[in-house]
Order: sequence, then C-alpha cells, then structure tokens
Amino acid sequence: MGQVEPYPVSGATNPFSGHCTAAATSDETALRTQIRRTVCFMSELHHLTALEQADGLCAGEFSSADLVEHYLARIERFASLGAFVTVTGEQARERAANPLVEEVALRPSRNQGSTRLAGVPTAIKDLNLTAGVPTRFGSAAMADFVPEISDEVTLRIEAAGLVSLGKTSTPEFGSPCYTEPEGAPPAVTPYDVTRGAGGSSGGAAVAVAAGLVPVAHGSDGGGSIRIPASCCGLVGLKPSRGRVSGAPMHGDPVGLVVSGALARTVRDAAAFLDVLAGKTAGDPFWAPPEAEPFLAACDREPGRLRIARFSTPVIAEVDVDPECLAAWENASRLLESLGHEIVDVPVPIDAETALPAFETCWSVLTALAIVPPEREPLLRPLTRWLTDRGRAVNGPEFGLAIGELRRAAAGALTALAPYDAVLTPTLAAVPAPVGSLRDDADPAADFEAQKRFTPYTSAWNVTGMPAVSLPTHMSAEGLPVGVMLAARPAEEALLLSLAAQMEAAAPWHDVHPPQW
Repeated sequence: MGQVEPYPVSGATNPFSGHCTAAATSDETALRTQIRRTVCFMSELHHLTALEQADGLCAGEFSSADLVEHYLARIERFASLGAFVTVTGEQARERAANPLVEEVALRPSRNQGSTRLAGVPTAIKDLNLTAGVPTRFGSAAMADFVPEISDEVTLRIEAAGLVSLGKTSTPEFGSPCYTEPEGAPPAVTPYDVTRGAGGSSGGAAVAVAAGLVPVAHGSDGGGSIRIPASCCGLVGLKPSRGRVSGAPMHGDPVGLVVSGALARTVRDAAAFLDVLAGKTAGDPFWAPPEAEPFLAACDREPGRLRIARFSTPVIAEVDVDPECLAAWENASRLLESLGHEIVDVPVPIDAETALPAFETCWSVLTALAIVPPEREPLLRPLTRWLTDRGRAVNGPEFGLAIGELRRAAAGALTALAPYDAVLTPTLAAVPAPVGSLRDDADPAADFEAQKRFTPYTSAWNVTGMPAVSLPTHMSAEGLPVGVMLAARPAEEALLLSLAAQMEAAAPWHDVHPPQW
C-alpha cells in the first residue's frame, strides 16, 4: 500500500475554542499545545488520539473540517480494507462547518460528559438507524433501505457534536464473528490483509486500526466489539447491560446486545462511552448512572484488586493458540506487578446448560429480523439456517431458554462476586484467514467454527457484565492478540481504571499496522 501524504492543517478559528478545560496551568497548556502542533506538522492528524484531536480543536490548532478532509482522503485511499459500506462525505463536510456550535456553547466545559469529543470524526455501524443514510444491516435483502429516523445511539453521537463519516461494514444482521458482507470487500485486519478483522463490528475496527477515524461505534451481542478489537489491535469496550439505550426499536428481548466503543486508547473508549451512556424513557432495563464521566475513572488508580482468571474455553472444546495463552500469561504478570492479586478459578458459567439456551435465543433473535418475504432468498445461507432454527422455537421454549440464561448468569455472577475483575484470553486463535470460518455450503459447520474461534466472549453478554479487550500482545508473525477483562455489572468505572493502569504500564498507542 502507498504512503499517505500529510494533510495540511490550517489555523482556522475553531467554534469550540471557548470550551477548553481549565484544569491545567497556562504553562502546561502552552507546552502541550506546542507538542501537539509539532506532532501535527511533522506527521499526520491521524496520529493523534480522539481526545488529542479534541484538544487540538479546542486550542484552534486545526478545524473539524481539516480532520474530516484528512480522514475522507484516507478512507478513499484504503477502501480495499473493507471498513466502510457507505461514506457520507458531503454530510460530514456540512456538519464539520458548524457542528452543533449553539448546543455546545450552552455547556459549561468540553471536559464534562458527552461534549468532550465535539468536532471529532467517527463512524456508525451499519446496524444502527441513521436518518436519510442507507442502513443495510450487512444484507443484500436490505440493500434499498433508507430509514426516516435515527436510533438513540445515532442521536447521541450527533448530539455530542461528533462528525460521522459514514456507515461501517458488518456481516448480515451482525450475526457472524467475521465481516464478509455480500457485495462488499471483506473487512480485513490492516496488520495482514489476508486475514479477517473479526465481527460483527469488523468495519468499525478496521476504520480505527487503519487510521480512518480515531474512534468508532460498535455493538456487541456475543463478542462483536471485542472480537474485532483483538484482531485489529484495539481497545474494544462492551458496556454493562442497559448502560446504552436500545431505543426506539428495543430489538433484543434477551438483553445480550449493547453498543460500545472501538478505540486506540482506553481514555478514548471511555470518552466515547460518555457519549453513548444513559437511559431513555421506556428502556426495559438500565444501568445506574455514574456520578462523574467515565473518562475521569481513567485518571485515578484502581487500588489493589482481586482478579480471577481462567483460560479454559467456555462454549467449545478447542486447543487455544499458544500466542493467546502467552498474551493471557503476560497480562497476568503485568497485573501482579501492579500489585493486584491473581487467583485461578474454574470456568464460572455452566456451559452445558447455558450454551443450548444461548443458541436458541441467538436463533430467535436472527429470526426477528424484518425482511420482506420476497427478499428472503437473498439472505445468506447462515442467516437462513439460523432463521429456520429460530422459527422452529415456540413461545414456551423461548421463554424457558431466556430463563436458563438468567440462571446461568446468576450462577456466574455469584461465583465471581468475591473478585473485582476476571481475566481471560479474548479469542482462542490469532486473526483467521479471510473465508476460513465461513461455510456457505454447511452453515452448521460455519456456526461451530465461529464458536471455536470465540469461546470466551459471549459469557459476558449472558451475565451482562462490562468487558474490554486490550491489545497487549503481538504474535511472532506480527498479528495483534488481545486479552479480556470483565468486571461486575455496572462497574465500568473500575474496569476502565484498571485498563488505563495497564495501558500506562505497558503502552500500545504507538503500535501501528504497516499502512499507517
């Protein structure tokens, strides 16, 4: 891939310049400003984190329009990575010209809550309704769908002043753990373009890892944020059940799916969670609100914690790749060096009963996708297979399966109650070659291959616990390998504090793929 030419930054006056945090002294602010200017002129805007870009906007070092043009050029240059299915360049340019100036002006500080990332580019997964923008759910059957409304996630991103550059690629209805949508290039990890980016938030992960946006929205019903985070060397944050509203569709009666963040740093992920978090009237469940922004949790020490760990796969009998185990062992040693107590525990969830219930619920959720009957032949074999399974489940069977998942979750939460966090590998293997998991001729084999690849992640969707994949390891082949931390329900602040502590001790921010 070719070298990207630096995009010239301008000295344009920024509409957010009156909303900088006043926490630092004037000398400290001047020094940071000088460093950021040097970074921007000597390298690329995409080298800056999302929060650094926000600070640069605040200081008037460049404009939101500069960022948008820089990233749109990179999106065009690296289209073959499969990050975007729809690019909304003109809408982004219009929004960057004056992104919610009046609304931001009413807020006391850009260091508070959802205004912190105002003016920063992002992207929205192609499963989320965005008014006036094609939203295809990764499916040829929905190729012509353009929603008239935006969902709550999209509205919150817009209300926070972020600038969406388009819709990121996802597999059909977000079901598989690989991102190979019909009629679009597969999403590939920029560390090795022969290997997949994971899924279902694969496009979002590629967009962040390849420097096409600094932070992106993803959603996670069985690992769909954390899987691509591991494959692409990112921080992938799945919040607690109910932390982010699913309004207005509330399409998941089981409570597995929640929106979250894909970012290069823990602090960027926390800032994006501040944008998304909060309940909406009518939500069926919600997490209790935090007294302060999640970003603030990243700037304090977590204290000495008891951390459980296990590496036995939960939902499949599979030999875990030595690189994944090495990442887990190294993370354990890092946590011990930071003063935490590490305790080996057995797998806390009864997979023998939970797995059949999970598969029943997953099939029913797939069958709930609203596809015109005449377009059902356009569905992928895996989707049709899951849909047929879901339609064969009667009401009482579905209710019993949900109840079984609730009991499995209760057992796991009880077993893990004595611990502040739990550490596992994120995946059982390094990023998989494109097409190696997908099997259109045998969807059942496809589904089993996915379970063997991702035997850990869905456990925390069942329990509703917050979980994060951290890019702590690189394989001998130069492939990113993540480890996963989970915390008690609604304890994202503690999880983020711990993750930020690990990042400070063993930074990964400057690890980039070859095309960077």
